Amino acid sequence: MVTALFAARTHRLEIAGVIATATVAAFLGTSLGYVLGRSAGLALIARFGGYVGLSPARRRLGQYLFLRHGAKIVFFGRFVAFLRAFEGILAGLNSMPARRFLLFNLLGAVAWTSSFGLGAYSFGRAFVHLSRPIGLAAVVLVAIALIAAVIYVRRKEQALQREADAALIGSLDPPPA
Repeated sequence: MVTALFAARTHRLEIAGVIATATVAAFLGTSLGYVLGRSAGLALIARFGGYVGLSPARRRLGQYLFLRHGAKIVFFGRFVAFLRAFEGILAGLNSMPARRFLLFNLLGAVAWTSSFGLGAYSFGRAFVHLSRPIGLAAVVLVAIALIAAVIYVRRKEQALQREADAALIGSLDPPPA
């Protein structure tokens, strides 16, 4: 998203390239998770699953859900922050067929990066148009605030100076030499 905003603001990057790069990265990252889940997932879950609340009953439930809705989980899981991080591992752990996983992983990566990338890019372009009047208003407000701060400090300084003069007896200046 940040790169899409940068592309909209500076026009140094093409949004199509940003989305394509993000799609490849998302696809490869989730695919790597799938390989990890497929190769070591069962051993890791058997050993550490209890620490994160994955009882045998919950593991069976997960397996059942992947059997019935695995493609939907992989596709729509991209749009859910917590699930996005684990969908590949869970697909591999639950032995989702590799071809089916790769297809829905790719489709989900394209849909997710396109929607978020284009959304951020559109927001960035709209912000550029709004930033000029908002920026001018901000400069005026900052100038007014600075003037008010200078006046406040000068008034406070004079009052504090009177208090100091009344409270301190004698001069702090060194005696003449």
